[in-house]
Amino acid sequence: MNPATDLVNRLWRLCAMLRKDGVTYQQYVTELTYLLFLKMASEQKDESRIPEKYRWSALKSAPETEVLQRYRQALIDLGDGTKIADRSVVAIFQNAATIIREPVNLRRLIDAIDGLHWYSAERDAFGDTYEGLLQKMAEETKRGAGQYFTPRVLIEVMVRLMKPDLGEVIQDPAAGTGGFLIASDRFMRAANDDYYVLLENPRKAKFQMTEALRGIENVQDTFRLLLMNLHLHKIDPDHIDFADTLSPSGMQPKFKNADLILTNPPFGPAGGPPTRDDLTITDRVSSYQLPFVEHCIRALKLGGRAAIVVPDNVLFDDGKGKQLRQRLMNWCDLHTILRMPTGIFYAQGVKTNVLFFTRSKEEAPAKDATEAVWIYDMRSGAPAYGKTNPLKLEDFDGFVAAFGDDHHGRGVRTDQGEQGRFRCFTREEIAARADNLDITWLKDGSGDPEDGLESPEEIAAAIEGHLSSALEEIRALVEELGVEEIASEVGEAAE
Repeated sequence: MNPATDLVNRLWRLCAMLRKDGVTYQQYVTELTYLLFLKMASEQKDESRIPEKYRWSALKSAPETEVLQRYRQALIDLGDGTKIADRSVVAIFQNAATIIREPVNLRRLIDAIDGLHWYSAERDAFGDTYEGLLQKMAEETKRGAGQYFTPRVLIEVMVRLMKPDLGEVIQDPAAGTGGFLIASDRFMRAANDDYYVLLENPRKAKFQMTEALRGIENVQDTFRLLLMNLHLHKIDPDHIDFADTLSPSGMQPKFKNADLILTNPPFGPAGGPPTRDDLTITDRVSSYQLPFVEHCIRALKLGGRAAIVVPDNVLFDDGKGKQLRQRLMNWCDLHTILRMPTGIFYAQGVKTNVLFFTRSKEEAPAKDATEAVWIYDMRSGAPAYGKTNPLKLEDFDGFVAAFGDDHHGRGVRTDQGEQGRFRCFTREEIAARADNLDITWLKDGSGDPEDGLESPEEIAAAIEGHLSSALEEIRALVEELGVEEIASEVGEAAE
């Protein structure tokens, strides 16, 4: 068994002793975040940023009558910028609080973590273990993937096809737990001798380590998980912000002119319309996905490229959705759409796609930058994916081969015809469909992916997903009719 997998399983079993106190899976992983940070600093002999009384050895040796109080105080002080000079430590522990009630439970967690063998013969297992914990959390919370966790095999495929490179600005405006940023860093390290090629150029090395990767996350607990995940993977960039991309924060210069954007924006209704001045198409749309797509179009540098996960409605919504697709195809070469199978996100019934596009090298193209869109249907006839049948890297082999080696989608491609999965549709053919990109041609003979649901929790999650989708469609319709007050009420109900 992979060392990291074994560590994940052993740490996850410890959650059982806290469940009786009403602790959620995300609370448990957040708690582990604090303890793993202190343990990792001890293992790597890097405790200079942590006051002695809060270091791992001090917690481990504290008597049971004192350990919980000392730990609580550690969380308060480590998140206090007036007491701790290191910015990354303060950010991880900002507003931290423990959910552990009994000293005996904390002692058991500390002893269990301390007793694990963290290093294999080949590598440090902290980063892989934390990724495994995040995946476990997403699986158990059902809706987790759609909110903050993208399946790592999908991330790997998107990164491999987009080919991030040294010196490029790579952005994720909905960073979640950092999967795209970490995978991009791993890809670049593998292609460039673990960055040893940068040793002779300090300026380029500094850019790569502190400025190349940029991200925004607006949920406090998820932001904490993001920072910890990056840190455990030895990534500590300067441009990771706790902010709302759809607010003026998303207009900052550091979040413009990206060479590459990789992201899975949140689905569903937002707390209100965007507050940015530059989102001229989606400025009054009270949902996440459309404004995030417009942000990505505007945040790319001329000639920059993007791969974005979007729900089906982005392909067919009328009104603002149609205007956005027209802008996308005018300003960008929308060269590829991947229609994903259902069930890969742990919320059942969520249908997703990946848009691959390249920004035109002209600021305002005189004609559409998109001449044709290639669509790969990975959904029709696909098996039912889920916890018992997870999506695997080899499931993408057909798509990767069809996409080709060019990261702008301009390699030699073959239209596989009406019986194949990969087809080309000209801009004229799309215009004849009123710019609706929800194009299917294969008969879907697969069973409903929800037929295999058994537990009440899974069934309830599926029902919730369908109701949320229905409310979102109603909200979009009401917005098109211009009844703003009703649209606001529908958005609140969907939340």
